[in-house]
Amino acid sequence: MYPEYSAPARRCHGLRDGTLERAPARRLINALMSFRPNFEFRRPIAAVTLLAALLILTPWASAQKNKRAKPPAKAPAPPAAPAAAPVPFRPGESLEYRVLFSKYAVNAAKIETTVIEQRNFFGHLAWHFRAVAHTMDTTRMLFAIDDEFDSYTSAASLFSLQYEMYLHEQGKDQTSVYRMTTDADPAPPNVTAVRVVAGTRDAISFLYDLRAADWQRTPELHVPVFDGRRLYDVVARVDMPQGNITVPAGNFPAFRIALRLFDHGKELTDTRLWVWIARDAAHTPVLVEADIPFGTARIELAHLP
Repeated sequence: MYPEYSAPARRCHGLRDGTLERAPARRLINALMSFRPNFEFRRPIAAVTLLAALLILTPWASAQKNKRAKPPAKAPAPPAAPAAAPVPFRPGESLEYRVLFSKYAVNAAKIETTVIEQRNFFGHLAWHFRAVAHTMDTTRMLFAIDDEFDSYTSAASLFSLQYEMYLHEQGKDQTSVYRMTTDADPAPPNVTAVRVVAGTRDAISFLYDLRAADWQRTPELHVPVFDGRRLYDVVARVDMPQGNITVPAGNFPAFRIALRLFDHGKELTDTRLWVWIARDAAHTPVLVEADIPFGTARIELAHLP
């Protein structure tokens, strides 16, 4: 069926049990863009989670009728695994974006997002998403960044199961692996467990969740999002149902989703995010716009698959 997940030893060396530690707000913005300016924020983090399904067999029972023993009752079949939720993306999809920072460079970075596969992840059918970011041109001369972000996300619920960051910034490497657990889950051995609210997404899976949502029936999404260090409450709402967006990949009829971020119930009013989703079968994200404390940014779709 699906191959079992197994993290390479080099990626998990030195991890230990732990819980979520809070950190400043801008990291979510940078993680959502899969590009974290090293000159602004560097925070070592590590985490990994276990969600294992337990199979409980009902003991067989026997009885007698007319002094004759009945054959043992059959143990009930184990519950069927939850079906995968319908989604507009498929394994193998790869999208390339360019990042424009108004304050630093015309073409600051490039990002590639990929739907790697659907596979078994510790008993859960899961999507494996990946985002890779590289600074370019003048920005690379100042800040050489080559980062990879991996998300293992439940195929049934689109909740995050594990979030991994492999950062290579300014010649230094940093590995961070987070496995999501709730208070009801036992701490997994030999890994770092992050205690989160049930239903939490990570910064990569959240973007795919926006694509999968039925915006005709869902006026607003309220979801907790883990960015690699901090847990935010995010409110997503369609604020522009129709529009036309021109990016290097072409011109697209699209709708815009506005994102509001809350930290401990307080809205981050100095941070504004919008995601433009094309009105195509794949619900392709064609543009992300951000107004953030250190400038503005555009993430534009550069090529179609």
